[in-house]
Amino acid sequence: MNNDIFPCLWYDGDAGESAGYYCQVFNGKITADTPMVMNIDLFGQKLMLLNGGPHFKKNASVSFMIICETEDEVQQYWDQLSDEGRILMPLDSYSWSRKYGWVQDRYGVTWQIFLGDRSGDQKVVPTLMFIHGNNGKAMQAMELYTRTFPDSKIGNILKYGQGSEGHPTPEPAENIQHAHFEIDGYRLYCMDNSYDHAFDFNEGISMVVMTDTQEQTDTYWNALTADGGRAGMCGWLKDPFGFSWQIVPKRLIQLMSDSDSEKAQKVARAMMTMQKIVIEDLEKACHS
Repeated sequence: MNNDIFPCLWYDGDAGESAGYYCQVFNGKITADTPMVMNIDLFGQKLMLLNGGPHFKKNASVSFMIICETEDEVQQYWDQLSDEGRILMPLDSYSWSRKYGWVQDRYGVTWQIFLGDRSGDQKVVPTLMFIHGNNGKAMQAMELYTRTFPDSKIGNILKYGQGSEGHPTPEPAENIQHAHFEIDGYRLYCMDNSYDHAFDFNEGISMVVMTDTQEQTDTYWNALTADGGRAGMCGWLKDPFGFSWQIVPKRLIQLMSDSDSEKAQKVARAMMTMQKIVIEDLEKACHS
């Protein structure tokens, strides 16, 4: 598992409260605590919680699959996450799992609680749902992502023509009901869905990729913004499917953590003017 890749959840001031809640539910721990950014560790995996303001709301286009080993474990998480939450698929027995449910918790984060086997040590798996104009493009997205990142692969694929239990609308047989893929050793799931949901990908949930070099930063940035992607500010971008990424050089974090607060502020101000993060320009700002 690669903790240089991790999800970022957007909040309007309640990231700290949410961080405490998830650490309680999943027996996790808070690893960074600032007014803007909270980092938490769940099962050895990093999640970032960002107090970014009221601009974006989290939604079920990105959910988190929790792979459980026992029915009691499923029930434990379900009881806590469904408290003050909204049930999207009831906890029940399905063809793909003896005990499974899909719930949106009180903070707007969506979880699929799943009894099943997991390969490797990643227990929390982000799951992307390709809907509206993206419906039918899950395979295309997996191909882009696995082509962009090293140590990547497409794993098992289940298409709707092979069974569509639990889906309220007819789906094209060739569309993906469930598939898994890995980017640089980090596992994700994806699916296509024809239902006319009142949401889609937005900045409410993004993926952060920490990079070691400018070359690596440039490679990821250029690949994900090509062919319909779009550059944002401060290392944010949208890929051709509208999914948000943050491409963040590790050097940025080092410079912004400088013990000299004036230098750190200079770096932060320089970063705020950038789209793609340019390490050389950050170094110049730090020493100006």
